[in-house]
Amino acid sequence: MTVDDLITGMLREEGGFQIALRNILNEELHMTLNEFCEASGISKSTLYKVIEGGREPNLRTVRQVVSAIKILSTSEDMRFIAIIAASNALENVPRYVEVNGMRIKVHEYPVMTLEDAIIAAVRAERDGALGVVCAPIVAPTVEKILSIPVSRVIPTQSIHVALERLTNTM
Repeated sequence: MTVDDLITGMLREEGGFQIALRNILNEELHMTLNEFCEASGISKSTLYKVIEGGREPNLRTVRQVVSAIKILSTSEDMRFIAIIAASNALENVPRYVEVNGMRIKVHEYPVMTLEDAIIAAVRAERDGALGVVCAPIVAPTVEKILSIPVSRVIPTQSIHVALERLTNTM
């Protein structure tokens, strides 16, 4: 049972999401609903209502569940988030980040053009990235192409440094 089965179950029949989620929790993740809620950060009341058939999940809940399942079902040494940026912007990037108590690697994808950034985003998803961080100028295109979360980086600190450097030369 995979995330694809979860989505297929939801689309095929009413209650299919609940059945597929129970199967994933029991057979794949070997977790109780409480454990899954704690590990994923999803509200217990929300998931209990969904799993007991009290309501169909909304899109936000589905995204949270899918994201959590991807993270929890990926082996710890394979979990990573991709950062796509120019080489000089990658100088002080941390090697790991903490997400819900889990340590996740950060992989750098250096690029020089917008086209390179789009290709790197596709490559990162293919490599198994849990999510992508990229510049706001390329993010709308990348969000349309990828099925993983995309976050935009806004380099406010570097803008301040560049402005200061420029004003010092005037």
